[in-house]
Amino acid sequence: MRLGSIILFVAFCSLTAYYVYEPIPEEIEERWKLMLTNSFFRSLSHLADISELLGLKDYMGVMYFITLLEKIAPVSDEHVKVTEEKFDGVEVVLYQPKHRGSDTDLRRAIIYLHGGGWCLGSSRMSPYDLLARKVVTELDAVVLSVEYRLAPAHHFPIPYEDVYRVVKHFLQKGVLAQYYVHPGRIAVSGDSAGGNLAAAVTQQLLKEPSQQIQLKAQALIYPVLQALDLYTPSYQQNQYMPILPRTLMVRFWSEYFTSDKAFFRAMMANTHNNPESSSLLKFVNWSAFLPETYHRKYNYSAPAVTEGTVAMDGPSRSLADPRASPLLVPDAALRSLPKAYILTCEYDVLRDDGIMYATRLRAAGVEVTHEHYDTGFHGALMFTVWPTDFLIARRMTDNYIKWLKENL
Repeated sequence: MRLGSIILFVAFCSLTAYYVYEPIPEEIEERWKLMLTNSFFRSLSHLADISELLGLKDYMGVMYFITLLEKIAPVSDEHVKVTEEKFDGVEVVLYQPKHRGSDTDLRRAIIYLHGGGWCLGSSRMSPYDLLARKVVTELDAVVLSVEYRLAPAHHFPIPYEDVYRVVKHFLQKGVLAQYYVHPGRIAVSGDSAGGNLAAAVTQQLLKEPSQQIQLKAQALIYPVLQALDLYTPSYQQNQYMPILPRTLMVRFWSEYFTSDKAFFRAMMANTHNNPESSSLLKFVNWSAFLPETYHRKYNYSAPAVTEGTVAMDGPSRSLADPRASPLLVPDAALRSLPKAYILTCEYDVLRDDGIMYATRLRAAGVEVTHEHYDTGFHGALMFTVWPTDFLIARRMTDNYIKWLKENL
C-alpha cells in the first residue's frame, strides 16, 4: 500500500513538472517563477477552450476570471485620494495627491489605459491600482484610469470611443482647473491594448481643429499597433512564449472586431487582408522598419490578400482603420505627434509593433525614447503583486516613472 502511494505521488509530481516546465529562454530571469505563473494562464485557457466547445461559456468569459481574481475596490489612503466618477458617461478611477501646495501650484496628469487585449482587464485591478498610487506619490501627479467597455460584448470602435470621450472631457480647461492640472503637462499612457488605445487617441486629437489643449507626451508599454501582419519576426519567434502566445493575441484581435470564428481562422493563417487593407501594408513592412538585428533568420513575405465574404465583411474593413491600427497612418500624420516613450520586450509577439512605431516616429521627426528589455516578456510590468512579483517589473516601473518625471 505504501509503495503504491509512493508511486502515485511520484507520478503526480512528474506529471505536474512536465506540465509546468516550458522551454523558456535561459536569458529570462526568474524562469521557474514565470513557468509556474504561466501554467495558471495555460490551464485557464484550456478550460476556456473546453467551455466554449461545450457551449457553456465563451472563451473570453472564462478568461475574464483573471480580471476578477485581481479586482479590488480602490480606496483612499494617507497620501492618495481616490474617487470613482463618470466622465461623459464613461467610468473612471481618479487618483489625486492628498496634500498640495498653494492654489496656484498645478500638477502633471497621466491618463492611463489598462491592457488585456480589449477583452480583459480593469482599472480596478491591484497592479494598476499600485502603479497609479506610485505615479501619484512620486510625481505629485493626477492619474486618471479609464474603465472602458470591453469586447466581445462591445466590439471596435466602442472601447476606443469610450477612451476618446474621456480624454476629450478631461482636456477641457474647466475640468483641468477642477483637479489643479497644468494644461501643458498631460500625458496619455497604456500597456498592451491600452498602448494601442493611447497611440490611437493621440493621433486622433491632432485631427481636431477645435482642440485647444493637446497632450505633451505619450507613453506606450509593449503596445499592440497593427493587425495587418500577424507573422512578423516577433510573432514567429515568440509564438509559444508566456504570457501572450500568438494564438491568444490573434484571438484578442479577432474578438475586438467580431465574434465570427471564420475571421479568427483567417487571422491565424495571416490571410485576413482585403484589397483595402493590403494597400496599407507598406506602413507595417517589417523588412523596412525593423533594424537588421531583429530580422534574424526570417524573410519578409507580404501577407496574402483575400477577396470574398471573410475578407470584405464589416470587421475586416476595420483592419484599415488607424483607430484600430495606429501604424497605418502616413508619415505626414506622425510629424506633429508629441514626444513618445515606447517600451518593448524581446520575448513578446508585440515586440516588432513597438519597434516599427519607434522607427517611423523618429523618421517623422518625433522625439522618441525606446526602452528595450532583452530579458523582458509581455505583461511584465503588471507582475508586481505577490506571489507573481518579478524583479523586472520593478525596473520597468522605476524607468517608466523616471521618464515621466523628466519629460512631463
